[in-house]
Amino acid sequence: MMVIDLAGKRTLITGGSRGIGRATAILFGQAGSDVAINYVSNTAAAEEVRAEVEDLGRKCLLLKADISKEKKANEMVEAVIKELGGVDVLVNNAGVWTYLEMGAMVSEVLKETMEINLDSVFYVTNAVVPHMKKKMQGWIINVASTAAIRGEAFHSHYAATKGAVNALTKSWAVELAPYNIRVNAVAPGWVDTDMCAEVFSDPGFKESVRQSIPLKRIPPPEDIAGPILFLASDLSRHITGAVINVNGGAVLSG
Repeated sequence: MMVIDLAGKRTLITGGSRGIGRATAILFGQAGSDVAINYVSNTAAAEEVRAEVEDLGRKCLLLKADISKEKKANEMVEAVIKELGGVDVLVNNAGVWTYLEMGAMVSEVLKETMEINLDSVFYVTNAVVPHMKKKMQGWIINVASTAAIRGEAFHSHYAATKGAVNALTKSWAVELAPYNIRVNAVAPGWVDTDMCAEVFSDPGFKESVRQSIPLKRIPPPEDIAGPILFLASDLSRHITGAVINVNGGAVLSG
């Protein structure tokens, strides 16, 4: 029997067709929430997520949209509200991890990473908040990264976006508290997802990563989905503005 019960809730997850977003959608479905997942291109993967959520007896709405564009983000949120009746929980998960070497920067890579990892968080949250304010209740969970704490060579632009996400989390937590909207973040370290598939294709590198983690394991995305679900539940009702590090002890802060 699951302790966390989200029956009657409507959850919007950006970047929900794979990795952490996919695992979160399925876990929230198991907890009783209807789910809307946003994705950009992989319709087949999104359909697989929908099938799994619907097998749990929950609704699952698919929303193909480039949410790094404000108009598209607004349209997506309006579609969720029309189809599901509202948004109780927002999980800002969409993101990319790209390479950027200082002194040889490709400006297009910088722009794309900033737009997807940061602009989309602003746009989607800005569209959802008025509806949460009307209900005087809401849960916003941002997916950050330990890179925001430790920095990351050759991925400084990615680390910068995740540092900004941490700052947004704390700022919004105070701003939205009068409306009973709680805002928190989960900051994963290494996770065994498609995003890391290329670097993990080198067995030696993957093993070195595993050895660098005190718990000596590279987690599956389900290990990140669990803390996200916790933050969307009443078990965390006195937590807001927090950044929960989920990295097996690899980066310690707080």
